[in-house]
Amino acid sequence: MATPIAAKLGLPVLLIVRACMGIGEGVAMPAMNNLLSKWVPLNERSRSLALVYSGMYLGSVTGLAFSPSLIHKFSWPSVFWSFGFLGSFWYFAWQHLASSSPLEDPGISTEEKTLIAKSSLNKEPIDEIPWKLLLSKVPVWALIVCHFCHNYGTFILLTWMPTYYCQVLKFNLTESGLFSVLPWLSMAAAANFGGWIADTLVSNGVSVTNVRKLMQSLGFLGPAFFLTQLSHINSPFEAVLCMICSQGFDAFSQSGLYSNHQDIGPRYAGVLLGLSNTAGVLAGVIGTAATGYILQHGMPHPELFSFFIIFQWICTGF
Repeated sequence: MATPIAAKLGLPVLLIVRACMGIGEGVAMPAMNNLLSKWVPLNERSRSLALVYSGMYLGSVTGLAFSPSLIHKFSWPSVFWSFGFLGSFWYFAWQHLASSSPLEDPGISTEEKTLIAKSSLNKEPIDEIPWKLLLSKVPVWALIVCHFCHNYGTFILLTWMPTYYCQVLKFNLTESGLFSVLPWLSMAAAANFGGWIADTLVSNGVSVTNVRKLMQSLGFLGPAFFLTQLSHINSPFEAVLCMICSQGFDAFSQSGLYSNHQDIGPRYAGVLLGLSNTAGVLAGVIGTAATGYILQHGMPHPELFSFFIIFQWICTGF
């Protein structure tokens, strides 16, 4: 909500406000992982994580769907005021309704508390984080590298997809916002479908490690395939369809990469996600900036050729 005010005061103030917003957002995903590790047993982990994270996709849908209309009718500050107000409302609701663990929640039955306690590890408060031990483990570094590669593509598509629709597919602002919604809707649906598949496989005795590898392979190879098809497509409908399929497969990572933090270190699930997500955010910074540079200094047909280069780079990362 402070962004429109900061923008009037100058670029340095705006950058500080944006940095503070990033600091605030940075704790959300580790906190969610930590909560789920306390609340959810192993055989329901993928579904629960996919359901929670699909909220982020639906948030992207909401922003992309309503922002163009808000800008058109009330100018750009209305976007920040509207979503800032919703965030403030949610904060007070969360403080009133949420509990850190099942034992602290007065709204669930004794039977449910017993079930969760039986299926979850006992988690005493963490006095000290063993950073050296965590960083010495190969699976931790695998998560970090995987998160970097995943977010490199996801951040670029989230940031530049409307530009691609405008410059390459020649959609107007409203159309770009509407068509940008569809891939995120497919992610929300695919994440929950993938979570159901993963939990079913685990319940049927398939190794958790093999399930995570399978889901993450789908989450990488699926988007890579569909993004490579964009260089052979001339129809806007087919291009949007490829983006929808690409993002849909990307959501299978919720049952691979994102669930794996709780598998390899349930006691430190939030810490592990904080580590890997730091690499993921850096990938987003690098990818978004590099994309802007390519589009500004493109080849003879920058709006077309440069986007094909960007999609190829994303596929290489996957």
